[in-house]
Amino acid sequence: MSKKLQLAVVFGGQSSEHEVSLMSAASILENLDRDKYDIHQLGITKEGRWLLYGGPAEGLSDGRWLRESVPAFLAPDPTVHGIVALGGGGARVIPIDCVFPALHGKNGEDGSIQGLFEMSGIPYVGCRVTSSAVCMDKAITHTLLSNTDINQAHYLWFYADRYRANKDVVLNKIQARLDFPVFVKPANAGSSVGVSRAERPEDLPAAIEKAAAEDGKIVVEQGIDGQEVEVAVLGTRPGAEASCVGEIGASAQFYDYDDKYINGTSQLFIPARLPEDVAEKVRETAVKAYRLLGCTGLARVDFFVTHKERQVVLNEINTLPGFTSISMYPKLWMHGGMSYGGLLDKLIELALEEAGNG
Repeated sequence: MSKKLQLAVVFGGQSSEHEVSLMSAASILENLDRDKYDIHQLGITKEGRWLLYGGPAEGLSDGRWLRESVPAFLAPDPTVHGIVALGGGGARVIPIDCVFPALHGKNGEDGSIQGLFEMSGIPYVGCRVTSSAVCMDKAITHTLLSNTDINQAHYLWFYADRYRANKDVVLNKIQARLDFPVFVKPANAGSSVGVSRAERPEDLPAAIEKAAAEDGKIVVEQGIDGQEVEVAVLGTRPGAEASCVGEIGASAQFYDYDDKYINGTSQLFIPARLPEDVAEKVRETAVKAYRLLGCTGLARVDFFVTHKERQVVLNEINTLPGFTSISMYPKLWMHGGMSYGGLLDKLIELALEEAGNG
């Protein structure tokens, strides 16, 4: 009998997406093969405390993990290569073979914790430090892709402190460069947190302040009249593959946080309602962007397809997409015949492969 892989699943975090992370982690924990993995559940509280939790996955939703746990942390020292658990008057080391981060948003998919994983020397699922940081920051993603032939919405970005110092200059620039409606977004926040749709110039100040509450950098994008579609990409950078295309029929004005994780009221169409040649263009563009931005392991690439010209317009790339029961990333691969557990196995295999090639 082969030895089980020692797997750490990291969840929670100091992020506006803390609760989503708990949902993703619970789904992952319920679908991992216990015959293949010894699973160590490492949670991060909203205050940034690290806790090792040994109870059932449902304890993530009811808060048990906060009470029935011991202080612990992932050691940055590569000679430790594991978790240091405290308590009982001492410390013990739990060796770890691979880390599966079920984290979203700040400190989870922006390169911060990936830097800790790199220092620890432990293989981990998902994109490396630079690609995580680049894809998290919408202003940087836009800027890098503007040098390619990938279509994006017209945009501009600015720092919140610059706006507060001279509001009229920034507001006039937005109105001069972009047509309304526009979307005002924090550059570094996931899952539509802090995002507003501004129908007219008078809506901008409130929208900018809402975005600035989440991040010190603001992105404003021209609204696109089109279908919202998404593609799941899986694999190493050179070996990346795209799933079929999925489509979101948002129940709100746009596919917001409540739609994604709370209400579940949006209609999902898998495959998307697109002509085959357009769907293929979306898939090709997803893989191209994934490779250009240095992604590895996984990412969900979001697009608009314009209603009139059927133009494919890239919206954003999420390097640690949701893994909840209603999330598009696992649904797209499951539609293609892969089981949820098989997808998790593949991601762990890719993490070990990437570490071997590093």
